[in-house]
Amino acid sequence: MALTQILVVSDLGPSLTWYRDVLGARFHSEYGGTSAVFEFNGSWILLVTGGPPTADKPDVTFAAPATRSPVDHSFTIRVGNCQQAYEVLLGRDAEFLTPPHKWLHETRCFFRDPDGHLFEISQV
Repeated sequence: MALTQILVVSDLGPSLTWYRDVLGARFHSEYGGTSAVFEFNGSWILLVTGGPPTADKPDVTFAAPATRSPVDHSFTIRVGNCQQAYEVLLGRDAEFLTPPHKWLHETRCFFRDPDGHLFEISQV
């Protein structure tokens, strides 16, 4: 089995570029200008543009985040060296909330994709 995380984005073009060039995910395929598939460290990410309910999900509307503040999920990427990963991603124009912060047992920092989906790099 494989788990695919579906993320709803407002505009596929900038998101496709960000996931490939900033995050470093491997682009797999695009479908009709409304979805794109990426592989990232053994996981799959499916970007889709929003849409109304369908026959197989009659009470579900897909919509990109309306604002960047409330977060209903996030992604954690475990790294061996948080500072080094931060510098690599910063060099790819990732926009971080803060530089890496050292806690008692962890160093971490957060960044967002173009729609505000939250990513964390964490060194334990």
